Amino acid sequence: MIDKLVYYFQFPFVIYAIIVGVLISLCSSLFGVTLVLRRFSFIGDGLSHVAFLGVAVAAVLNITDNMLIVMPVTVVCAVLVLCAGQNSKIKGDASMAVLSVGALAIGYLILNIFSPSANVSGDVCGTLFGSVSILTLKGYEVFLCVVVSAVVVLLFLMFYNRIFSVTFDEDFARATGVHAGVYNIVMAVVIAVIIVLGMKLVGSLLISALIIFPALSAMRLFNSYRSVTMFSAAFSVVCSITGIIAALLTGAPVGSAVVAADIVGFAVCAAGGAIAKRI
Repeated sequence: MIDKLVYYFQFPFVIYAIIVGVLISLCSSLFGVTLVLRRFSFIGDGLSHVAFLGVAVAAVLNITDNMLIVMPVTVVCAVLVLCAGQNSKIKGDASMAVLSVGALAIGYLILNIFSPSANVSGDVCGTLFGSVSILTLKGYEVFLCVVVSAVVVLLFLMFYNRIFSVTFDEDFARATGVHAGVYNIVMAVVIAVIIVLGMKLVGSLLISALIIFPALSAMRLFNSYRSVTMFSAAFSVVCSITGIIAALLTGAPVGSAVVAADIVGFAVCAAGGAIAKRI
């Protein structure tokens, strides 16, 4: 097994996959804690299905770089859900469900009716559950991911205190002079970017795992926001590396392997938290 790993690590695409996987997992876990605490855990599902709709439209229009459609559409929907949705008649999980199911159905319908590809089922499966695209990354794609991830982490560190206050009590944050609406928009944009990038790693149906499992695992062991955030980031990175390596060794899909690692890690943390409480 070690010899096989040494052999694989001679190839740049393996290094690229691990770098991108680690960065996406790190960014997802940082803002995942906030989303879980604000009861927006399933925003990953809703926005990833919107991104799937964007991919479908780009495929039908024969647009090579689908990011030109996917990114702006996902960002707009994220802002609407996190900001405008709070004052709408359809709130929280209901708006997530409407957005998720509607975008997924329309995207699949568009691909079936208008797609020029002869392998629609394969394209849909690859987009929904992840594909080998994480193992075929180019140097410029890795560079783009590094730059975007650096910006995301920097924004989180710069506005950590304000994100904390908006997360736990938005009304109190407004009363103390914090422009909660601005920070909601910033978080919405960042989350949309993370989700679009994360689709390369685990696919649109599994992206919520990168947001939910690290945060929930950390909450089984820690109580403070800072501790939960730090452990969540470390947990997510370890699971991402473990999943990618397991996928390389077994030939399993990368996205499913990463999510499986998250599930195992969550089970371990839940057991550890239960034992700690008994002690």
